[in-house]
Amino acid sequence: MVSGAVEEKFVDVLRQRFEWARVRFQLGDVVWERVVDVLFREREKLMVLRRMEETGGEPCLVAYVDDEYVFMDCSAESPKGRRSLCYDSDAEKLRKDVKPRGNVLDTAKSMGVEVLTEEQYRWLQSFADFDLRTSSWLKTPEKIRKLGGAIYGEKRYGTVFIGANSAQSFYSSRGFRGVLKI
Repeated sequence: MVSGAVEEKFVDVLRQRFEWARVRFQLGDVVWERVVDVLFREREKLMVLRRMEETGGEPCLVAYVDDEYVFMDCSAESPKGRRSLCYDSDAEKLRKDVKPRGNVLDTAKSMGVEVLTEEQYRWLQSFADFDLRTSSWLKTPEKIRKLGGAIYGEKRYGTVFIGANSAQSFYSSRGFRGVLKI
């Protein structure tokens, strides 16, 4: 269990990010004290945010939609503690020699987050520049996954690119971004 002082310090980090995001993500009507009340009522979600932070995601409140606070990883580059992963467990099993550190879908599930979709990734990229030197795996449509592929996103030359690789591939510069709704 995390001590109260550690929780307070982490919530203060989230508040500082909220101040940065307030105008950028058009959060003008959101009252931070209400967010804090929800976080302390739903401590398991606060722990998920801490896991996002501990793996380098720099979670930030980015929206309030349908009575839910939406947090996303807002680190400049794909979270460092979530790189060198292939896409899913099926892809991981196909690796014979060089093994990845794990896979995106199982890691996201164990953390308690969802992997960003292409639509969410493009939306996030519309507010700031992310993944200028890295890339992030994205939730892959089933028809692509059935053919052995998985999609990722990156931003180069001022443009968001969505690409595809074999789901079993992994790179030291590719991780994934998570989303958490509270």
